[in-house]
Amino acid sequence: MLQPLNLPPYPFKLTDDNGQLTLFDELRKKNIVLTPEEWVRQHFVQYLIRQKHYPKTLIKLEGGLKLHGMAKRTDIVVFNSSGERILLVECKAPAITITQATFDQAARYNMVHKVKLMAVSNGLMHYYCSINHDNESYKFLEELPGYRDL
Repeated sequence: MLQPLNLPPYPFKLTDDNGQLTLFDELRKKNIVLTPEEWVRQHFVQYLIRQKHYPKTLIKLEGGLKLHGMAKRTDIVVFNSSGERILLVECKAPAITITQATFDQAARYNMVHKVKLMAVSNGLMHYYCSINHDNESYKFLEELPGYRDL
């Protein structure tokens, strides 16, 4: 049974592939093994597209980056129409409590990406913050801005 999340439900295309549940990822155009973290990532992507009107063509999933010489992966990065990164989203499985370490991980990734907007979600709790890189400060936001509000 898939855990209900604190995000709107979406009609995902699920398949039982020899006992392994997969979900069709409309951005990557392929079936993805459905882990608890992937369940959150897919819901968050649909939330960005359907509720917040982020163009799906500007959303990249599991993008690679190098941090201190090590290969890492960001869960979701959203670009603007000029190709600049505008939003970084770190997803965790619902069973994972969002802690300072989770924010630290996202902040480390953001040292590379330098986005002004960051979100962290485990599907149950969502945190949004606006980042000012000039004075190295951030502030938490009540809600994630829609694409048109950026």
